[in-house]
Amino acid sequence: MPEQAAIRSARRAFWALWVASAALRVWLAARLPLFVDEAFYWQEGRHPAWAYSDLPGLTAWLTRIGDVLAPGSVFALRLPFLLIALALPGLVVVIARREAGARAGWQAGSLALLLPLAGSLGLLALPDVPLLLASLLCLDAALRLLRRVTPAAAAELALGLVLGGLTHYRFGAVLAVGLLGLLLVRQGRALLRAPLVWLAIALGALAWLPLLGWNLQHAEAGLRFQLVDRHPWQFAAAAGLRLALWQLLPITPLLLVALALVAWRGVRDPRPGPRLLALWGAGLVLGFVLLAFVADRERVSFHWPLPGVVALLPLVPAVLAGWPRFWRALLWASTAAGLALVLGYYALAASPPLRAETARFNFHPTNFAGWRALAQAVQARLRTLPAGTRVLAGDFKLGAELGFALGDPDLPVLEHPLNRKHGRAPQLALWGLLQPRRPGSGPWLLVVDPGSVEPRQLLAYYHRLCAQVGPLPPPQVVSVDHGRRRFLLFALPAGPLPDAGAAACTTPALAFIDAPAAGAQVAPAFTVRGWAFKDGVGLRAVEILLDGRPWARAAYGEPDPGIAGFWRISTDPQQPRVRFHAELAGVPPGRHWLGLRLHGRDGSVEDWPAQPLQVR
Repeated sequence: MPEQAAIRSARRAFWALWVASAALRVWLAARLPLFVDEAFYWQEGRHPAWAYSDLPGLTAWLTRIGDVLAPGSVFALRLPFLLIALALPGLVVVIARREAGARAGWQAGSLALLLPLAGSLGLLALPDVPLLLASLLCLDAALRLLRRVTPAAAAELALGLVLGGLTHYRFGAVLAVGLLGLLLVRQGRALLRAPLVWLAIALGALAWLPLLGWNLQHAEAGLRFQLVDRHPWQFAAAAGLRLALWQLLPITPLLLVALALVAWRGVRDPRPGPRLLALWGAGLVLGFVLLAFVADRERVSFHWPLPGVVALLPLVPAVLAGWPRFWRALLWASTAAGLALVLGYYALAASPPLRAETARFNFHPTNFAGWRALAQAVQARLRTLPAGTRVLAGDFKLGAELGFALGDPDLPVLEHPLNRKHGRAPQLALWGLLQPRRPGSGPWLLVVDPGSVEPRQLLAYYHRLCAQVGPLPPPQVVSVDHGRRRFLLFALPAGPLPDAGAAACTTPALAFIDAPAAGAQVAPAFTVRGWAFKDGVGLRAVEILLDGRPWARAAYGEPDPGIAGFWRISTDPQQPRVRFHAELAGVPPGRHWLGLRLHGRDGSVEDWPAQPLQVR
């Protein structure tokens, strides 16, 4: 194919992919439920500041722009991020066209559209979007400056540095690797002697002042969380290898091979542009992969290497040109398949019926599930409670999500391990929203997420709740996706908080189905066995539910000292007689959801999460 025809074909392919990508992302962004981190950034945007405990201010400012356009609209909240994300492949094209030619430029842009993490950016209002923009602006400016130092290129570098400094602590890695790359390139070392470049660097350094000032005023709480508290800084081979693989998996295997090849060749390339691209990209990817062995393994970090991956894309078309046609086609197809999996996951999260079908799997999109149903239940319950009843959230996630749904960014939040785990406790305290105990005035509607606590710690958490808010009344249970998400609503009366020992702690019920096991195959007649208890008052009955409907009443009260021995702090007056069993017969063949309905002696009725089974 003649070169000009090949360029036109690559350009048409890019724009066709861009239009399809834009349409699909707009459709998904308008339907996805609000994600927890998005809700907290919205809350930060409603409390304007230069910096916050978790991030500098830019992400919050962008959410505020969207919220001003259409208050309460999830799509409007995401719109600034979506528009930036849709522009990023064009910036990749600009970089690649200059460094590798017109055809390679359009092909690199198409790869950026198909790269699973880059091709799904903008669906959520997250800092990764402006962070990638800042990284690409700095990269493009550095490549331009290597050719010629001009005020325009220096201004672009300054803009990228400012945006990065206002976006995330993680931009520090981009700066470190970028500086190292320049030092390893002869023309880059010469570039660092140019006054315009140092002026741009000085302007970029100013962007870090708000974050530095915040940390100086608040005992370095943000820095300690990002650099110390969240990281074990202990080498762990197996866990680190798993995390490193999770970071590399979204690249897709064949594209990862191509990136490794371009990095290997690029660092030896005598041309300054390709060499800087390879050093920058490979340095970021390899740095984050090595960091996985000593850093945070509890929170999501598979997106960290993305700026490095995108920096290598302009070099990929040259390597692909030497591959056989079959392998080139397979690389494009496998990368597109990876993007389809990511977008499919988001589509699943946006569809309540599909999401409910995945409740039995580990890939259930739990962080997207239940928020709308919870907001509707809270609004309905508030209408039945005395005027002036306020919502009290059990943790920062509930506070942010319900705050967005109710249009109230100032919902008080109880102290909870999650607040510290995610670095949000200092910010909540700064806003005056963090409550160690229920405020004395009221009345209050306390909203709690039992899923925010490890199952073996749940009873201790309930007892701690009693110490924080006083005796717990019978809860209203909001169950979503067969109980995969459960929320508890407690109507707390007005008045001062009772003394911790003034009344027994009545907790929500705890239960477990021993048999049949989740996912088991059973005959139409089978036995259900398990245990259940409710501290403070005990249970008066246990019903067996099938597909959400009562099917049988269990015999309750069989002794099991092992249950009392495990739950040592339990105050259920019926301990250790807390086992139950029931005979089910005539169950039709097919898949069913087996659950429990627990009746407390205080009049409470609580549905326990269901588990799937297959009837032969």
